[in-house]
Amino acid sequence: MQQALRSRAELVHGPPSAALSRAPKVRSLIDADAVRVLHRSARVLLNNLPELTDRLVAALREREPAYRSALESDPAGTWQEAHRSLRHSVGSLLDPRSARDAALRCSWRIGASRAEQGLPLDALLHAFRLGGSLIWQSLVEETSRTAPEDVRLLVHVAADVWNFVDEHCTLVAEAYRKVERQHAWRQEHRVRLLTAALLDGTSRIADVAETAEALDLPEQGRYAVIAVAGGRQAGRTCVPGAVVPAGARVYWHTGTEVDHCIVLVGDGESGGDGDGERNGPTVGLTAPAGTRVGVGPVVAGLAAVGDARRLADMALSMCADDGGTVRLSEQLPAALVMSCPELGGALAERVLGPLLRLEPSDRDILLDTLAAWLDCDGSAQRASARLYCHRNTVLNRLKRCEQLTGRSLARPADMVEFSLALTARRLLRDM
Repeated sequence: MQQALRSRAELVHGPPSAALSRAPKVRSLIDADAVRVLHRSARVLLNNLPELTDRLVAALREREPAYRSALESDPAGTWQEAHRSLRHSVGSLLDPRSARDAALRCSWRIGASRAEQGLPLDALLHAFRLGGSLIWQSLVEETSRTAPEDVRLLVHVAADVWNFVDEHCTLVAEAYRKVERQHAWRQEHRVRLLTAALLDGTSRIADVAETAEALDLPEQGRYAVIAVAGGRQAGRTCVPGAVVPAGARVYWHTGTEVDHCIVLVGDGESGGDGDGERNGPTVGLTAPAGTRVGVGPVVAGLAAVGDARRLADMALSMCADDGGTVRLSEQLPAALVMSCPELGGALAERVLGPLLRLEPSDRDILLDTLAAWLDCDGSAQRASARLYCHRNTVLNRLKRCEQLTGRSLARPADMVEFSLALTARRLLRDM
C-alpha cells in the first residue's frame, strides 16, 4: 500500500530534487499513519462481515433491479457470493500482497458465473461498485466512531481503495466477456451443426423444434432453398441481397463451395397456392457475374428442407459455367434426367446412338439442328434463321436424323424422347 502511494506521487510530481529531500520523509510518515488507521478499521469490518454482507444485499435489492430475481431464486447463493467478495476485498486492504491473487480469482469466478447465468454486465459492475462504496463508507464510519481525529488520514488511502475497485471491475468485465464469447461461439457452432443436419436431411425429429427456435423460423412453414456458388473472386457479401427476395425471412448456411439459403415462403397457415409458393421464391436478376444460383421448389415444413436443398443443388448443377439462375420448376424434364443419370445416359444412347457414332463434324451439325428445331417449337423457318442456313437445309437435316434413328418427329412420343435425350447429353456430358 505504501509503495503504491509513493509510486503514484512520483508519477504525478516527478522525482524529488535534493532541495526537497525532506518532503518524502513527511509524506512517508503520513502514509504510515493512514495505513495504520485503514488497518484498524478494516479489522473491525472483517469481524463484522455478516452484517456488512446483509447491508450489501439490501442495497442490491433496493438499487439494482437485475439482482432482485437472483435474490428471489437463490437468496443463499447470492448472499454467499457477496460475502466471499467482501471478505477478499477487506482482506486485501489488510494484506494486499498475499491476498491480492485470491481476491482476483474470486472476482473472476463471479464474473464468469454471472455471465453463464445471463445477469447483465452493467448490473454486475454496479454491484461491485456498490460493494466498494459500502466498504469505504464503513471504513469512514468506523474511524469516525472510534477515532474521529483520524478520519482525515483516510484521504491518503482513498485512491488505493478505489483503484482496487476499478481493477476488480475491469477483471469482472473481462471474465464476463470471455464467457460471453465462448457461449456465443458454442451457440453458433450448435446452430451450424443443426442447420447442416437439416440441409443434409439427417436431422432427428426431436431436433427440428430446436432448430426452428435457433433459426427463428416456424417449424410448420413453407420453405424453399437457394443454392449459390461462384462469385468468390469479388467476395460473396453482395450475393445474398441480389438473389433473395426483399423482406424475406432467410437463414444463410455457408459452405466450402456452395452456400445455401433457407427461405421462408409462407407460414403454413394461409394455404396459398400461387406460383411463388409452388415454384419457389423469385430471385433477383442482378446476381454478380460468375455467380450460379439454383432455386428449388417449395416444401412443406422445416423437416423437409433436406429435400429442398437436394432439389436446389440439382438446379444449381444445371447452371451454365459462366453463371446464371435456374429455377427447377422451369426445368422439370431436365430434373427428371438429372435425378437418375444412369437412365438419362441410357436414353441418350438408345435414341441418339446412331447420330453420336457419326464423324464429329457431321454429328454436331445434326444434333445442333435438331436442338434448334425443338427450341423453336418445331419451326424450320425460325431454326434456319438461328442456324444461318436455308429452311430446306434444316428440313433435310431433320429427315436424316429420322432415318438414322428410326424415329419420326411427327410422332409426339418420339419428340419427347428426342428432347429428353438431347437434354441428357447436354447435362451429363461432363459428369
